[in-house]
Amino acid sequence: MQLEEKDQVITNLISVTTDGILQVPDTPVIPFIEGDGIGPDIWAAAKRVLDAAISFAYTDHRRIIWSEILAGEKAYQKTGEWLPEETLQAIRDHVVAVKGPLTTPVGGGIRSVNVALRQILDLYACVRPIRYITGVPSPMRHPERVKMVVFRENTEDVYSGIEWEAQSREAEAVIAFLKDAMGVDVPKDSAIGVKPMTRRASRRLVARAIQYALDHELHSVTLVHKGNIMKYTEGAFMKWGYELAREKFGDRIVVESNGGLQPDGNAPPGKVVINDRIADMMFQQVLLRPQAYHVIATPNLNGDYLSDALAAQVGGLGMAPGANLSDNCAVFEATHGTAPKYAGKDMANPVSLILSGVMMLEYLGWTEAASATEQAVQKSISDGLVTYDLARQMPGTREVKCSEFAETIIERL
Repeated sequence: MQLEEKDQVITNLISVTTDGILQVPDTPVIPFIEGDGIGPDIWAAAKRVLDAAISFAYTDHRRIIWSEILAGEKAYQKTGEWLPEETLQAIRDHVVAVKGPLTTPVGGGIRSVNVALRQILDLYACVRPIRYITGVPSPMRHPERVKMVVFRENTEDVYSGIEWEAQSREAEAVIAFLKDAMGVDVPKDSAIGVKPMTRRASRRLVARAIQYALDHELHSVTLVHKGNIMKYTEGAFMKWGYELAREKFGDRIVVESNGGLQPDGNAPPGKVVINDRIADMMFQQVLLRPQAYHVIATPNLNGDYLSDALAAQVGGLGMAPGANLSDNCAVFEATHGTAPKYAGKDMANPVSLILSGVMMLEYLGWTEAASATEQAVQKSISDGLVTYDLARQMPGTREVKCSEFAETIIERL
């Protein structure tokens, strides 16, 4: 009996071929982390919606076998660890996972469960598609013009966590080294941080962004950086990005500065424009001319700020999905925090996690279920059936609980 069960699990595993092709059985086992705070509420809603959409699209031919794994507060309470090795191994083994929001330990533990997941599993591409759902309250006059996908490098930059407290022995040693060996004077009471950025990580992130643009027939990939000031880190990201684009994609790209664009500013059919923008200027561009940008590739910190700012334009983080991808595994996640104030109250908006599930379904190649889910979310919001966070900004709508919102989406499949 044990052998039969083991064989069943093995046949239900997603795998990746040597040439990077995802092999997905009809009943894959997919691990989930329900998350902290509002995590259990929104995960319960998202799971119901995803299961119903798969059943709607494929009847009995496909389904997901969900398997819970632990991280965050629940893991710490049960195992004494914020991110158990068993959880990491389960994601490696099963290739695809989904997670709710996780608490970052304060005053102890690991720096961030989310950052640790990304670095340990080498989930180097944080991918966040940002687009407007009709009817959602927005501070913008034309939020429908926002339709971008942010590719944020996920493993380097200041998020590497290499820093030392002011006046610590380590900070003083670094300051002394900078003065004695490099001739650089740094105030003695400085806190010190290091910003590592590598050619390898930058190039693979940009390669993924350009391939995405080509696959989805999007017009441009913009390298966003602060290379005018940080010339050898952010400036190198830009340089390595252009280098990769020319080497790997050749005649499939057009570099904006070289000309060759059509009168509308787009590349000829079948090609993608590669350009770059300084980070602070790009923040203005996404407000003033969002329709001019399609795919953004950027280092870690810029991507964090920029993707959140874009999400604000289309209704906030509660409406924004996200994925963390490596060449070997993928973790799809809600992009917002744990909102402990609303934990267990069945009030939270589950859209971010549901749309992250849509990304997961697309990743699996289950596009019919993905499309059905997305359309049902839009219909529910258009019909004015929304959770508390949206209802208070939308006169004439009816506020529903998190669980009820899931039911309204299922009814509209």
